[in-house]
Amino acid sequence: MSEQNSREPTSVNSSVSEPATATQRPNASNGEPRQTHRPERDDSPWGQTRRVISARFRALSDSVLKRITQRTLKIGISARIFHPESGAKGLRSKTLQYLEESIAQWVMSRDVLVFMIPTVNANGLLHPSNIRLRDYARHLDGLVLQGGADVSPQTYSQAVTRPEWNGDRARDMYELELLHEFVEAGKPVLGVCRGCQLINVAFGGTLYQDIASDVPAAIKHVSDDLYDSHYHSIRFSSGSSLAALFPAKTEALVNSIHHQAVKNLGRDVVVEAFSGTDQIVEAIRYRKSRFVMGLQWHPEFHRAGSAELLDCTPILDDFLRAARETRF
Repeated sequence: MSEQNSREPTSVNSSVSEPATATQRPNASNGEPRQTHRPERDDSPWGQTRRVISARFRALSDSVLKRITQRTLKIGISARIFHPESGAKGLRSKTLQYLEESIAQWVMSRDVLVFMIPTVNANGLLHPSNIRLRDYARHLDGLVLQGGADVSPQTYSQAVTRPEWNGDRARDMYELELLHEFVEAGKPVLGVCRGCQLINVAFGGTLYQDIASDVPAAIKHVSDDLYDSHYHSIRFSSGSSLAALFPAKTEALVNSIHHQAVKNLGRDVVVEAFSGTDQIVEAIRYRKSRFVMGLQWHPEFHRAGSAELLDCTPILDDFLRAARETRF
């Protein structure tokens, strides 16, 4: 037998005939092939059970997330308070809490649920309750402080200069607690007229008790005859969130139904807009929260899409956007 025939046969296809158990990838250090093993599928009863549970958990998580994102927003609105009249009978002899229709309709125009938040009284003799204002802050997505009676000068530690400007101290205490509970819960707050002033006072600011008396050079900010048809122009502060919401506008026309206004700004409160003629503050923002804003005018009295008055829908949408974000 020749030397060639005595050698062991070699097969050029031996690497193909062997079963592949790994893939070869270039080694970044030396260019040699690197063996990378794929994880083997666990087909044991425990492995199959684990895959089923994992799939069901993912499906449940997706379902919960979908319900959270699609759930209708719930917005609370603070109550106006009618105090009993001395010697009156019937409803006028009772404490009434009520909601002005326009503010509710404005908020509901974006298809959200609106709830008036009543005062709470743990010491009630007839019907005591353990419900607190913080419970509303926990379960609702945002708060609107509606307009109404003057903020009492006592609330910002000043003496009343005239009896008719005494304000509603009881409502102040109720709304201040409500405001702080929503801020603590990280929920957005929008204050309208009185609500704007209350936000400033809540963080240590003060007010002009009467613009005409305290700022004689100011324009007229309230008209008994025109009421919500009394208008004046405002200007947005440079770099403010309102300026960002209305990039095509440097000034706008709004209604003016207030005889009080922000005087000294509270802590971490900044001016968002001011009266272009006399520099009276017309909008503020508390910069320590995602959304705590006060508007001195009444956006609910502005028609959406109006060519004359400022369309405040972008403000409402920004407020509701912040409310959605608090769900996560």
